[in-house]
Amino acid sequence: MKMRGNANARNTIRGNGSRHGAAGTQLPSGKTAKASMAQNIYDRPEFFAGYSRLARSVAGLSGAPEWPALKAMLPDIRGRRVVDLGCGFGWFCRWAAEAGASEVLGLDLSQNMLARARAETPHGVVSYQVADLETLELGEGSADLIYSSLAFHYVADAARLYAGIHKALAPGGHLVFSTEHPIFMASTSAGWREIEPGVRTWPVDHYFVEGARSTDWLSAGVVKYHRTLGTTLNALIRAGFTITHVEEFCPTPAQFTANPALAEEVERPMFLLVSAMR
Repeated sequence: MKMRGNANARNTIRGNGSRHGAAGTQLPSGKTAKASMAQNIYDRPEFFAGYSRLARSVAGLSGAPEWPALKAMLPDIRGRRVVDLGCGFGWFCRWAAEAGASEVLGLDLSQNMLARARAETPHGVVSYQVADLETLELGEGSADLIYSSLAFHYVADAARLYAGIHKALAPGGHLVFSTEHPIFMASTSAGWREIEPGVRTWPVDHYFVEGARSTDWLSAGVVKYHRTLGTTLNALIRAGFTITHVEEFCPTPAQFTANPALAEEVERPMFLLVSAMR
């Protein structure tokens, strides 16, 4: 697989925020990637420390409530070439290798995340590289499955990314991803509001005002990009994808029983899960 380029609290709407660059990286083609234009929050010490303590960081895929739903959307990956965009600690990359993928490429902007992923990955079919999803260019037809978990809402130009993914997939290839649900991230003051004793609501103001949101989550000034549900799905269609499944994630009754804290997820969707084919 060839690659060029680099991969809740109160929100405020703002223009293009400042981005923090990362050094170029040597790629399989022998070319050097341009400096990153994405915000690299995961290499901030306070953010990385907080993220490392999250249940999904400690327990891996089993610590992510949406994983069973995402897993059900995946094709048979035995013998397939897999790319994980925003691979983090490499949990999915290792799962894909154990599930029989022929090769797995994990891409992430964070050197901290990649260092942990490399240290914990014994599988020879898995490799990791620094990548910025804002400027990512994958080789044409170089992958059979492209997967991403909770990374696309950090990308300003999602339409460009979707077009690049479509080009990188072999005919019949699959894209499966999760992202923050637009209802979850739309508001300029996201968070539960108690409207009367024992009754809470989640605001959805500014839903149709797309663009950057700045939130203080684990670290101050984390920039995400809000897009409506229609914008996301239509951008995939325009890129040439056939959408095969859309799920506004809600935990199962069994998950509610095992973890009562998930009960609030019935009140509003937190994650959007999508699968599509080239």
